[in-house]
Amino acid sequence: MQLTMIGAGAIGGTIGAHMIRRGHDVLLCDADPAHVEAINRRGLSICGPVENFTVQARAVLPDGLPATLPRAAVAVKSHHTAAAAELLRGRLAPDGYVVSLQNGLTTAALSAAVGPGRVLAGLVNFGADWLEPGRVMQANVATVRVGEPGGGISERVRQLAAALPYAEPAGNILGFIWGKEAYGAMLYAGAVSDLPIADSLEDPRWRPLMLAIAREVLAQAPVRPEAFDGFDPADLEGSLARLVAFNRRSAKSHSGIYRDLMVRKRKTEVDDLLRDLKGPLTTFTGELIRAIERGQRTCEVANLELLAAYERALRLGGPLNAVVGMFAAPARRADGPLHGVPVAVKDMIDIAGHPRGNGNPHDMRAAPAACDAPVVTALRQAGADVFAATSLLEYAAGAVHPGVPEARNPADPRRTAGGSSGGSAALVGAGVCPAALGTDTGGSIRIPAHYCGITGFKPSYGAVEAAGTQPLSPSLDHVGILGADVAVTARVFAAITGQTAASRPAALRLGLARPQLGHPRIRPGVAAVLRAALGRLGQEFSVTDVDGSVLTEAAATFGDIFSWEAWQVHRAQAERHPERYGPETLRLLRTASAVREDAYLAARRRRDDLLPRAAELYRGADVLITPAAPFTAPVTTPPVDTPEGELEGLFTAAFNLTGDPALVLPCGWDDGLPVGIQLSAPRGADMALLAAASLIEAALAFERRAPAAR
Repeated sequence: MQLTMIGAGAIGGTIGAHMIRRGHDVLLCDADPAHVEAINRRGLSICGPVENFTVQARAVLPDGLPATLPRAAVAVKSHHTAAAAELLRGRLAPDGYVVSLQNGLTTAALSAAVGPGRVLAGLVNFGADWLEPGRVMQANVATVRVGEPGGGISERVRQLAAALPYAEPAGNILGFIWGKEAYGAMLYAGAVSDLPIADSLEDPRWRPLMLAIAREVLAQAPVRPEAFDGFDPADLEGSLARLVAFNRRSAKSHSGIYRDLMVRKRKTEVDDLLRDLKGPLTTFTGELIRAIERGQRTCEVANLELLAAYERALRLGGPLNAVVGMFAAPARRADGPLHGVPVAVKDMIDIAGHPRGNGNPHDMRAAPAACDAPVVTALRQAGADVFAATSLLEYAAGAVHPGVPEARNPADPRRTAGGSSGGSAALVGAGVCPAALGTDTGGSIRIPAHYCGITGFKPSYGAVEAAGTQPLSPSLDHVGILGADVAVTARVFAAITGQTAASRPAALRLGLARPQLGHPRIRPGVAAVLRAALGRLGQEFSVTDVDGSVLTEAAATFGDIFSWEAWQVHRAQAERHPERYGPETLRLLRTASAVREDAYLAARRRRDDLLPRAAELYRGADVLITPAAPFTAPVTTPPVDTPEGELEGLFTAAFNLTGDPALVLPCGWDDGLPVGIQLSAPRGADMALLAAASLIEAALAFERRAPAAR
């Protein structure tokens, strides 16, 4: 057979060499002058574990192609298809054809140049790498198929299959190509790391990602996808183990995409991937590869961690109404204490290029933020991947907007994740990401942490800069962290504030706040869990009772302070555009408007008078223990100014008023729902509180359960 091979690199060179050795008349064409010169001077060598041989071959640069070609094969990278097609335009003999031996969906572009009915399609799945001019490694033997794009097996397909190495004719060649597209998408995902193909497919951490991205591609196939070399579209679960074995046997450890990125430092086929395939995981993978091409990232496991977080956010966070938006290949420093840690951010904190949504449909359609809030900048500078914005109650004011679904609880999706930082709590509780930012004006970090069985940390007032965050009640607003455990919470806090971790105390003194822990409004099941938790702590630490009545007195000032300040923040918009608010939020604000400034100032003075007494609570204790909330997660979050809403924040609001750092830890279960316990320390003692919390966390030995959301 007479054939011109357009592209004489890994695949084209291997196939061409085999054909030449078998006596076929093959002309090689390549754009690399050094490769062409080496082939003409000393032949084309194939090396590797399959076999080693050299053939004398003819090679030309594109401008040396003959005027007429009886038939041709295209084996260039898919993003060079247009250039290859132009080389063939007007060159094919009247009865000639071209076969695509490429990855990707390239037959349409070739048909546009040479005419309909003159293109065959091929699947080539053996591994090969270009090593140096005139030398190619063949890593294994694998499936090669050729066929008519419209289906069926023609005589020219039979002839071509007989000439190509390892080839068989296929009646459903597009099915093989779409199967390779799905397998290839997994290889693209693995290529953003530095792991060998087999390792990225075998590690259980990446298994859901690999399966999901393959399913995403297969769902787009217009034909029945076919199986090959262990990949079976009808058995994706089993395919992973078979593909691991297949790739372990191959001398090609890393994909061609990885080699292009990290070895040859050249453009990949990613643009064609993004053009031909739709879907969030494909897009996220493609954008990561583009970032690596631009030099903004490098191939490393942290990129796989990020892709896995995207997959979990889609699979777990989406059904929980927790995700407002996700950000492809987020900007970050290449190193730092949070290097590669996926972190979500409550959608009332500015993220450059994303609107500050505030749980409000009008704001969600507003202009994007021009720059990051300082706390987001700090995350990026620490190397974190700020990958998602999370849902919240409208303006964090304590009520759901009917146009924005409420975040659901990963422990029981029939119940709320809590407010207002419910989306952040739901993502962390479902295991989507290890940490997320939230805000807390009266308990909006700690109450969702209690409901979702995670750690919720409200730092000292002002410890984390609140600039770039939607205010609600500025003297009470705090930016803080929801974390999977104390360790990651402390790590994030240290990174965004620059504070140094405190050493664990040799002896820890706990003060049990009365009357909070014995409050009659605590539901019996929650009270039982708290008693058991206090019993465990009493076995480990020095425990004394503390009169916490000053906290109750301080909490009594919350309503007037919160209401007056919230009305000042929202007054202009509420009066000019009341239609922009949900009915419950608007009702709350109109109620707040009735608070007079003199009542507000009196509440502020009363709070200030109580602060010295509140500080005295820590004189004999390193950490104060109080309940987190009187009940477990309800079906929906009660508005803050209703009786249930006031009860919900009964134990948290006092620490917004004092500005003391406060943290909620999970400590047990009540009828399948998590229960938290609250710890606090003197204002400014954030790191000491986190160090103590790690000891208390270990003593509580909370039984972690797989979220029902899975």
